[in-house]
Amino acid sequence: MTTQSKADRYAFIKKLLWLAFPIVFQNLITTAVNSADVVMLGFISQDALSAGSLAGQIMYVLHLVFLGISSGIIILSAQYWGKRDMRTIENVIGIGMRFSIIISALFFVAACFFPELLMRIYTNDSALIAAGIPYLRVVSFSYLFMGISQVYLSAMRAVERIKFATLTNSFALVLNILLNAVFIFGLFGAPKLGIMGVALATSIARLIELLICLIDNMGERIIHFRIETLWHRNRLLFSDFIHFALPALANDVVWGLAFSTYSIIMGHLGSDVVAANAVAVVARNLGCTACFGIAHAGGILLGKTSGEGDLEKVKRDAATFWRVSLTSGILGGILLFFTRPIFHHMADLSATAHSYLDVMLLINTYYVLGKALNTAFIGGIFRSGGDTKFGFLCDGINMWCYAVPLGFIAAFLLKLPPMWVYFLISTDEFSKLPFIFRHYRSYKWLRNITREF
Repeated sequence: MTTQSKADRYAFIKKLLWLAFPIVFQNLITTAVNSADVVMLGFISQDALSAGSLAGQIMYVLHLVFLGISSGIIILSAQYWGKRDMRTIENVIGIGMRFSIIISALFFVAACFFPELLMRIYTNDSALIAAGIPYLRVVSFSYLFMGISQVYLSAMRAVERIKFATLTNSFALVLNILLNAVFIFGLFGAPKLGIMGVALATSIARLIELLICLIDNMGERIIHFRIETLWHRNRLLFSDFIHFALPALANDVVWGLAFSTYSIIMGHLGSDVVAANAVAVVARNLGCTACFGIAHAGGILLGKTSGEGDLEKVKRDAATFWRVSLTSGILGGILLFFTRPIFHHMADLSATAHSYLDVMLLINTYYVLGKALNTAFIGGIFRSGGDTKFGFLCDGINMWCYAVPLGFIAAFLLKLPPMWVYFLISTDEFSKLPFIFRHYRSYKWLRNITREF
C-alpha cells in the first residue's frame, strides 16, 4: 500500500470535517432535545423522568431499525453516487422505504394498543408503568411519520445533501424542544400534560419533518423519490440490499436490544439508578457527538471512493479516518469530564441518584473512546465496502455472549452494588477492539459493490 502524502491526508481530513460538521451539529441538537426532556421531566418528578426514560427505549429500538435500513441505503447509494447512477439510487430508496414503512407500522400497533405489555418488559414498578402507558400511546404516531422521513433524509446524506438533511432534522428537533415546554407545563393556554406532553411534542415535530421532506421531494432535485419505486422489481438490486442491509439492520438491532437490555437490568435495580442513567445517557451522547458525525461522514466518503474504483485510495483514507475518530473520542472524553457538574443540575434527583450519576459520568469519560473507535470501524470503514456481516457477528457475540450475561450475573446472581453492575456492562466497547483491528488489517472489507444496470 502506498503511503498517503501529507497534502492528500489534509485534503481528506478537510473534506471529512466539512461533511461531518452538519451531522455533528444535528447530533448536538438531538442531545439538546434529550437534555430538555430530562430537565423538564425532572422538574415534574423523578418518577416522570424514570418512566419517560424507560418508555423511550421503544423509540430507541425503532431508531436502531431505522439506522440499519439507512445503513443499507447509504452503503449502496454512496457507491452508486460515485458512479452517478441516479436511477439505481432511487430504486434503492424505494426498497428501503418498503421495509421502513412495514416495520414502523408494527411498532405503532404494539405501542398504541399494547403499551402496558411493553412497559412491563422494562420495569415492574407500577407507578412507572402507569406513567409510561399514555406516553407510548401518543408517541406511537411519530413512528409512522419517521418511517418515511428517516429513509428520505438518509438518502439525501448519501448523495451529499448533508445541509438539507441536517437543517430539516434540526428544525424538527428544535420544534420538539419548544413544544415540550408548551405541553409539559401548559404554556400559552395549552393543556398541562406532563409526561404525555413530551410524546405529543415528538409526534407533532416528526409530522412537520415529514411534511418538509414531502415538499422537498416535489422539486427538481439530484434524487427524486417516486412512489412507484415502492413496487419496482429489480431482483439483483433487491438481493444486494438484502445482502448488505439485513446484516447492518441485524447488527444495529442486536446491539441496540442488548443495550436496551441494560435498561431492563437497571430498571430492576430501582428508580434512583434509572433516573441517574437517564441523565448519564445524555452526557454520553454529548461525548460521542463528534465521533458519530465523523463516522457517518467517513462512511459516505469511503463508499463514494469505492464506487469510483480507487480502492488503494480507500485504504489510505481509511487509515487517516480512524485516527481522526480516535482523536474525537479523546476530546469527547475530556469534554465530558469537565462538564460533569452541569449534568448534576439537569434534574431534581435524590442524594442516592446523584451519587450514582457521579460514578456513571466518570465511567463514560473513557467509554466514549471505545465507542469512537468501534463506530469508525464497524459503522464507517467496514460498511463503506459493504462488509456488514463482520459487525453483526462481532457485536452479536460480544453483547449477547459477554456483556448481557455479565450484567445479569452481576445484578441478579452475585447481587453486586448497582455501580459495579454499570461498570461491568460498560466494558463492552473495549472487549471487541482486538478483533476489530485484526479484521481492519485484513482488508477483507474493501470492495466495489456496484453493478451495471
